[in-house]
Amino acid sequence: MFVAQQVAAPVAAGRSVHPVPPLPLVPQHKVHKVHCSVKAAAAAADTAQNGVAQQPSLNGNNNGHSSAAAPAAPAHSKVYQTIQETVSYIQSRCSLQPQVVMVLGSGLGPIADAVQDATVIPYGDIPHFHAPGVQGHPGRLVMGHFNGVPALVLQGRFHYYEGHPMEEVIFPIRVARFLGCHTAILTNAAGGINHDFHLGDLMLITDHLNLMTANPLRGPNPPELGGPRFLDLSEPYDRSFVQLLQREAQQLGFEDAMRTGTYAAVSGPTYETPAETRMLRAIGADAVGMSTVPEVIAARHVGVRVVGISCITNLACGISHDGQVAKVSHEEVMENINLGVEKMRQLLLAAVPKMAAQHAQVAAAAAASKQ
Repeated sequence: MFVAQQVAAPVAAGRSVHPVPPLPLVPQHKVHKVHCSVKAAAAAADTAQNGVAQQPSLNGNNNGHSSAAAPAAPAHSKVYQTIQETVSYIQSRCSLQPQVVMVLGSGLGPIADAVQDATVIPYGDIPHFHAPGVQGHPGRLVMGHFNGVPALVLQGRFHYYEGHPMEEVIFPIRVARFLGCHTAILTNAAGGINHDFHLGDLMLITDHLNLMTANPLRGPNPPELGGPRFLDLSEPYDRSFVQLLQREAQQLGFEDAMRTGTYAAVSGPTYETPAETRMLRAIGADAVGMSTVPEVIAARHVGVRVVGISCITNLACGISHDGQVAKVSHEEVMENINLGVEKMRQLLLAAVPKMAAQHAQVAAAAAASKQ
């Protein structure tokens, strides 16, 4: 049997149309083979794009199953498999299900000393983690109770400027979500751009500028993560948590050292030039640093509520209160972090239990509304 294949010619407005000559008759069995080859090629292309292969069938229909065997489960994306390997290892070392993840930036690692009944795991022991290469980042995962709240504390992060791809920079946050965390507290050491800021001030991040020339969600969107292809960032930092932290700072008596503002994330590792500092101030930045924003985006992508806190450890290059051009070094950052680390420790100890309680109330109300 033969089949005549028909091809429609496109019509361009205002142009003459030349008839497409009819294709020769093709035997039916050859049409079937070509059809199967095209579907196989499409399946291969889907695998390359999404990391999920369509299982070929034994009857040639390529519909994902065969008449002779049970349906095969689709392969998980490589990202999801890597997350699960890391989660399984951590759970083998500690059975606690954390509710809150805290990422401690440069020099802020001592805050983890407040964790009770702690299980400590060096990053180098954890599958797919890296040992940090920056002073002030101990590189340890600490699991335990932070003022009564099950918590995962990360002493140090993976920086984009160290050469890690964005997928690895945000990897610990994704792992934290699959361990059970619903809230992320992301801290950093930052340079002050706002002229009202002083060394040792804490800034609650209310918005950010992503100037790192990269977005951590670029590339395939693994379906197992459950996040949208196009993420809404109209409220990257949880407003109710910001207000809660402001109230706690007032109760602790250091509201004068508690600021709010916009954090500008740059790729680093160089500090900003005076001209760049002027530009950052002109576009609305209050502080500048080399981290945090990729983690914020990754956390919001998987539905985790976010708090960001910067400790102002230096004046951004070109800013000075005495008329001299400020110079910046990592040694200065590490020295001045001591001006703010104790305030941050007290703030988190007071606020984290109330943040956990607030989240539980919101979750209970949401569940009740669905009944």
